[in-house]
Amino acid sequence: METAPQFFRNGPGPFARLFIFAILSCLLIADDTRFKYFPQLRQTIGVIIFPLQKIAYIPSDIYDQVEKLITSFNLLEENVKLRQLYLDRREQLLRLEALEAENTHLRRLLGAAQQIETTAKTKVVLAEIQYTPRDPFNHKITLNKGSYHDIELGQAVIDDKGIVGQITQLYPWSSEVTLLTDKDHAVPIQVVRNGLRSIVSGTGKNNELELRYLSVNTDIQQGDLLVTSGIGGVYPSGIPVATVLKIEQDPAGDFALVTSAPIAGVNRNRQVLVLSLAQVESNDSLEMPTIESGTN
Repeated sequence: METAPQFFRNGPGPFARLFIFAILSCLLIADDTRFKYFPQLRQTIGVIIFPLQKIAYIPSDIYDQVEKLITSFNLLEENVKLRQLYLDRREQLLRLEALEAENTHLRRLLGAAQQIETTAKTKVVLAEIQYTPRDPFNHKITLNKGSYHDIELGQAVIDDKGIVGQITQLYPWSSEVTLLTDKDHAVPIQVVRNGLRSIVSGTGKNNELELRYLSVNTDIQQGDLLVTSGIGGVYPSGIPVATVLKIEQDPAGDFALVTSAPIAGVNRNRQVLVLSLAQVESNDSLEMPTIESGTN
């Protein structure tokens, strides 16, 4: 009986190879522990194969770099979207805050208008400020209501706190208001504490008025509330105008320098009330309802 030719020679058996490798492992362990020959050999082999290791890691490094690049692009795009979303939400929030403040101011104006119409039987017109002049020395504002809306020259303009100014120029659909802080504007006033009458004048500064030609022994104190006296028939009596800030003696004469601050928001409002001049003239002694004092 013929057998197939043997192309490969059989080596040692499995157990023989296991025994040989076990003996070899023990010898290597013993040498590594006692004689320290193989660590140097390993270091030499490591230096030789290090370039091969770097070459082998190149595809993995390229993949990691590409992945990081793609991630960075995604993060940049997401950052741009989130920033735009933040700006949009911030703009909406600012608009809501502005609308809330405007609604609060309008509610106060509505309450003041109802009190004036009920108590003083004076017609009031709600107007909005269109623009203010760029000249810092010109304390005037322009309203969006004019003669077409029954506005007349000389009418008083107020807000929910007190006097703002007076109509001095009139057009069909707009009007110009001279603020009480204008250097050429004056308002007859009365000190609430003692009934002293005087005139408060503008100084050309937004937050400063002055009482002129008061003697140094005049009974006026810091913190006194100044209201309209009603003299002249322009302003109803009792509307808050200013509070006294400081009192100084004029070194050049016998008069006192009395500085006060306006109560109304002469430079911060968007809406104001215009009082009917005809009703004001026919009610020289009318009493204005108490309006909360303080700056707007």
